[in-house]
Amino acid sequence: MQPASDGLLPDWPAPPGVRALFTTRAGGVSSSPFDSFNLGDHVKDEPLAVAVNRERLAAFLAPARPVFLRQVHGTAVVRLSPDTPDGTEADGCVAVGPGAAATIMVADCLPVLLAHASGTAVAAAHAGWRGLAHGVIEATVQALGDAAGEGDVVAWLGPCIGPQAFEVGPEVCAAFVGPDPGAAAHFWPRGDGKFLADLPALARRRLRAVGVTQIHGNDGSGDWCTVAQDSRFFSHRRDAARLGSTGRMAACVWIV
Repeated sequence: MQPASDGLLPDWPAPPGVRALFTTRAGGVSSSPFDSFNLGDHVKDEPLAVAVNRERLAAFLAPARPVFLRQVHGTAVVRLSPDTPDGTEADGCVAVGPGAAATIMVADCLPVLLAHASGTAVAAAHAGWRGLAHGVIEATVQALGDAAGEGDVVAWLGPCIGPQAFEVGPEVCAAFVGPDPGAAAHFWPRGDGKFLADLPALARRRLRAVGVTQIHGNDGSGDWCTVAQDSRFFSHRRDAARLGSTGRMAACVWIV
């Protein structure tokens, strides 16, 4: 990860003309527990503060416009245009050519950014465990291929809750291991019926299964963990119960 003012620039071999950014919690105007660069308008933050933060992000991405989706942990993928309204319901998005930035908001879920080797299309997916188990990565890769045609795809995985912190129930393990027994390698029993799960490793497995072999970014180590890095990242699991809510970060990919 490379710092970019108050955000992170993905270190990946994206085609010329493709740009990407992952925001951190620094650089905005929101007050605690949203301090300070909260981009979520659904987390009880002051609407004016969210608007200012979103304007700052838009200024960094300009002339591309970040499109903020209404994410529901599903598998729907939308093709963006510069006038796609914020609040469009989807958990994956594809942008063809300049104008719109494929944008995913997270606060523990895994953001997956994708770029087609042709440099003509990019995509982003919101991969919490539900969306990941139900096929949001597969749907987004398919939509990217439909938009850009045949060609290699490069992926970048952003920060998310790490395997040291992601405790899940047996239903989560079953959702992955039932259709794919090999996924069991990414769950560790805790002895109380619960498991620790490696979300980025599960995503890498899903990406490889659909032919994406150039996968960069989150390797499951502590530096990428949203729960562990409290000064750098928002985390719903860490802060929502303790503080009442928390902010949202954004992963963006666009074409200049």
